[in-house]
Amino acid sequence: MPPPVFRFAPSPNGFLHLGHAFSALLNYELARQSGGRFLLRIEDIDATRCRPEFEAAIHEDLGWLGISWETPVRRQSEHLSDFSAAVEKLSDRGLIYPAFESRAEIARLVNERETASPWPRDPDGAPLYPGAAKSFSAAARRQLIEQGMPYALRLDMAAACAQVPHLNWVEHGEGPDGETGIVAARPGAWGDVILARKETPTSYHLSVVIDDALQGVTDVVRGQDLFWSTSVHRLLQSLLGIPQPAYRHHRLVLDGAGQKLSKSTKATALRELRRDGATPGDIRRLVGFP
Repeated sequence: MPPPVFRFAPSPNGFLHLGHAFSALLNYELARQSGGRFLLRIEDIDATRCRPEFEAAIHEDLGWLGISWETPVRRQSEHLSDFSAAVEKLSDRGLIYPAFESRAEIARLVNERETASPWPRDPDGAPLYPGAAKSFSAAARRQLIEQGMPYALRLDMAAACAQVPHLNWVEHGEGPDGETGIVAARPGAWGDVILARKETPTSYHLSVVIDDALQGVTDVVRGQDLFWSTSVHRLLQSLLGIPQPAYRHHRLVLDGAGQKLSKSTKATALRELRRDGATPGDIRRLVGFP
């Protein structure tokens, strides 16, 4: 039986913080204890925010923590054709459509609809897609694309769920409300999610399931903030006929106000803690490792 495969897959759009350290260390230790493999993957599809200096810092910080990984490292930007092939497969089944609204237009549509009643939102709190692009004719879509209109390729969630009506996964960790064991997937709660854009042939939801499958990842160990995203990932795995890994969602490292550490909120970076004299052992203790 082949050894289990774990991975840590950060985006190089900022410096790693304690939350990243916990997830990387947990994956690394689980791989070591099980005689498995540990992979580092660089999720760099966001060309506007990802930078080479952040990618170099990821390697430096992980090495300082005592973590080693297999090479070569998979960088998503070098494998865009893999994601385009998956989009084409779903498109051939009539499960994808282009939507042309900008973020500002979507916000306006949501505001208009909420004058009557609250507009439904996904598990992350973002409003579900409110537009009507799914009803456009093929000719209308083609005309807008030929005119150079920006667009996002969205999954027709109702049609996709009709093809795969019953999904679940086995949770070896714990969800935000204590969910564990066999968990019923609820992809419909996310609405018509974006799978790609005109300028970028993939999104997080699509690329993560394709990468995990192509790299033979058997155990996905990640934060509880991604727990319900697993519903979308299970749907895409079933639609694309790719294996389902085991899932283990772990606790989040919180700041003093009880909020999840985030690059966007300028959480203290590992390199700053190191500059202030912290050792790898200090970091392990701070995140709850012996």
